[in-house]
Amino acid sequence: MPIYHKLGRIPPKRHTQFRKPDDSLFFEQLFGTIGFDGMSSLLYHHRRPTMVTDIAESIDASPRIAVDKNIHSKKLLTFDVAPKGDYLEAREPLMVNSDLIIGVAAPQQSMRDYFYKNASADELLFVHRGSGTLRTLVGNIPFEYGDYLVIPRGMIYQIEFDTTDNRLLYVESFTPIYTPKKYRNWFGQLLEHSPYCERDYKLPQDLETHDETGDFLLKIKKQGMLHHLHYQAHPFDVVGWDGYNYPYGFSIHNFEPITGRVHQPPPVHETFETSAFVVCSFCPRLYDYHPQAIPAPYNHSNIDSDEMLYYVDGDFMSRTGVAPGNISLHPAGIPHGPHPGTYEKSIGQKETLELAVMIDTFRPLMLTENAMRIDDRQYYKSWIE
Repeated sequence: MPIYHKLGRIPPKRHTQFRKPDDSLFFEQLFGTIGFDGMSSLLYHHRRPTMVTDIAESIDASPRIAVDKNIHSKKLLTFDVAPKGDYLEAREPLMVNSDLIIGVAAPQQSMRDYFYKNASADELLFVHRGSGTLRTLVGNIPFEYGDYLVIPRGMIYQIEFDTTDNRLLYVESFTPIYTPKKYRNWFGQLLEHSPYCERDYKLPQDLETHDETGDFLLKIKKQGMLHHLHYQAHPFDVVGWDGYNYPYGFSIHNFEPITGRVHQPPPVHETFETSAFVVCSFCPRLYDYHPQAIPAPYNHSNIDSDEMLYYVDGDFMSRTGVAPGNISLHPAGIPHGPHPGTYEKSIGQKETLELAVMIDTFRPLMLTENAMRIDDRQYYKSWIE
């Protein structure tokens, strides 16, 4: 995050004595990335954040691969994924490679009996249905329909839902998730031509501070395993913090699309990036205004990347037969483009009301057993006239 933020009480100078009213010390923790070179925050705990009382079971949470070398265009019906109570059990990985895991979840219950930390990956959650609060050791973020939640690796959190009707798209990224560098200056500030700016972020607020001991279960995901560790101190015992490494939210409804006289390519929709993939937001926007413009995208070849598109709402102008919650996958190595009739139909149209999330990966995606269970198996034929 290129914004300095702080909550609670902190000492005037870092790495110095910070005492409680009883003269005992708070415990400082550097929450940093990329070896002391990346973004970091300094956290001040009531108690040592290292007090492990027991290491219990470890569960293999690795995705089960069904297709490791794919060239078929796919349509996945993610609303066929049945809701489950527990947040982690509800997460179903659909596509994976060495850089990321993409999945969906329909959790019905808030996380109350344990805390969660992904020690291997940044997490990006997109809220398709539901609302609630992301609770973390550095503050809380209310979320609702259309919100992205960026959760850096190592962040301890719980999710509290307002209802049982929740649908999430999630990404686990083994490389850090950043704002697009083409929209930042050399200081990290978002530039004037960026489709969003820092005031659009939902920053952590309402720092919860629990000064208590007991038995607190923390589920930690690392290297495909879900480890169960018990801690003596409450994970949310931070009295204050400051820095640049923390979770934040951003609403897809605050993304301001870039348009032009002729069709603009997908990079103008870029919202987040890593060294291994990009995330784009397709939002309601005016169409191209050249008198001879064809608003629908031209056929294009996926030579270097797999393209995954998650349909959220609206009428997606270049596709037929897709509905909210569908995922299309156009793999590298073959071209794709608008469905028959949509190219011609787009001429003369003034706007689109589509809403979708696209993820383009720079390495091929493998399909999991979960994905094959919700594959419509006919999508690759949908361009036949």
